[in-house]
Amino acid sequence: MSLSRRDFLRTTGTAGVAVVVSAAGCNNPSQTSDDDPISRLQSMTTDIVPITVDERLARIEKARRLMQDNNIDAMYVESGSGLFYYTGVRWGRSERMLAVVIPARGDIAYICPGFEEERLRELIMIGDDVRIWEEDESPYQRVAQIFTDRGIRNGTIGMEERVRFFLYEGIRKAAPHLTYVSADPVTIPCRSIKSPAEIALMQRAMDITIEAYKVCVASLKEGMSQSEFRDISAAAHKALGASGGIGVQMGQNTAFPHGSKEQTYLKEGDVVLMDGGCKVDGYSSDISRTVVFGEPTQRQRDIWNLEKEAQAAAYAAAQVGTPFEALDAAARKVIVDAGFGPGYQVPGLPHRTGHGIGLDGHEWFNLVKGNKTPLAPGMCFSNEPTISIYGEFGIRLEDCIYMTDTGAVYFTQPSPSIDQPFA
Repeated sequence: MSLSRRDFLRTTGTAGVAVVVSAAGCNNPSQTSDDDPISRLQSMTTDIVPITVDERLARIEKARRLMQDNNIDAMYVESGSGLFYYTGVRWGRSERMLAVVIPARGDIAYICPGFEEERLRELIMIGDDVRIWEEDESPYQRVAQIFTDRGIRNGTIGMEERVRFFLYEGIRKAAPHLTYVSADPVTIPCRSIKSPAEIALMQRAMDITIEAYKVCVASLKEGMSQSEFRDISAAAHKALGASGGIGVQMGQNTAFPHGSKEQTYLKEGDVVLMDGGCKVDGYSSDISRTVVFGEPTQRQRDIWNLEKEAQAAAYAAAQVGTPFEALDAAARKVIVDAGFGPGYQVPGLPHRTGHGIGLDGHEWFNLVKGNKTPLAPGMCFSNEPTISIYGEFGIRLEDCIYMTDTGAVYFTQPSPSIDQPFA
């Protein structure tokens, strides 16, 4: 039976709600009216509990223990998620160095442009050693001096994985007598195991994105463009108290996992694949939903149901101690047994089944063949097998998981059916 516009809205859980858009594109999201669902959204972040200074200090102490275990004398971390993780300092990246050195023994020290010192000191929660460099001076010499001041004269320095090459190279030239290695043995064990406070922030981010999805799906209309949809999703996230958005692909372009350069416009019978998230106190959500605008064909239903089965198989395999690759194998087997693939061949599942998530949208560890890392409590990752059929459509369902002592738990409940995207 064909779904009417009203029936379609009812299946999303937001019947009778529509975003006000013009034929030429989305109206200003800040302009609201009685039938604008965004005007009825309320912030979901007013009661969040940020990561405490005590927890950040515990992270630094854990990093120090790991450095000592791995014969690393200090770790260099530049601005970005790593700096925020250990110190709570948020700082955008530019060509100017803003970083922290965390020694295995001794106090941490920051490196900062001279004209930014007062701003940095406003943000510092941990430590008070700030080494400034003026515009005509070398920040690399400041880093080298920190190493010397901490008694590191012939030691080993760990570089955090997201450090840009030009910074590493500058430090290496300023202190060529030291050995430089990856800090992965320190940062991965720290960041891959999330604390209850981190999981709570991620849960709130997931909850917000699901609510934004409900508004977005209910707002689908004939002729809607991808950019129009993105505007609505950004406005919904903002109204819910977070910065985020949802990308969308329509029709045949849904077969490309990350979309096409072509701008498309929604029409009856299109598969609509949506993927997006937000951040709450730095922590990420990542959710995908796939629906059909109108009545799905039997082919669309069959592939959607196969995708759901593959996602369920990966979840069932998620047990403490199980290697990450087993989850990918479980999802892939469902798809291959149905006649797709094998391996990464299309039609089929052309990519890994999932990725780690936390402060960064993609973190360690990946659900991929060859990754024998065992699942452990506190690990968080996405479950998103995709079925791509070039020339027809693609289906992806994505929900994120966190591990507990007793097994896997979904942050968001998977879609019950192609007609009911939200549990």
